[in-house]
Amino acid sequence: MENNLNKYSDVKNCPIRTVLDRFGDKWSVLVLLILGEVEKMRFNELLRTMGDISQKMLTVTLRTLEADDLVKRTIYPEVPPRVEYETTERGKSLLKHIHGLAGWAEENKLAILESRNKFKG
Repeated sequence: MENNLNKYSDVKNCPIRTVLDRFGDKWSVLVLLILGEVEKMRFNELLRTMGDISQKMLTVTLRTLEADDLVKRTIYPEVPPRVEYETTERGKSLLKHIHGLAGWAEENKLAILESRNKFKG
């Protein structure tokens, strides 16, 4: 058992620290879910759809997802320039897992909120 737990203390090779921690932020999963429902989306459309995210935070989130090859950014040479975002094949392969998590969240939302309220006392 202890040998299996060593993988979590190996900072450089821990899958949670190197890959999954990316989805612990407030916005990445939501961006992927939204982009997964459309073929392509422009920055301002995504910003409006999300509602309560700042332009700066959306930019940071998109760049982070792009760095992991989960989102693709395409710039069209127009005036003004048109920029569109879409999920990559890697992003699409992740979406089935995110949909499972989102389904679980929907099924358990009320019970979790009730538990939180009881916990607060």
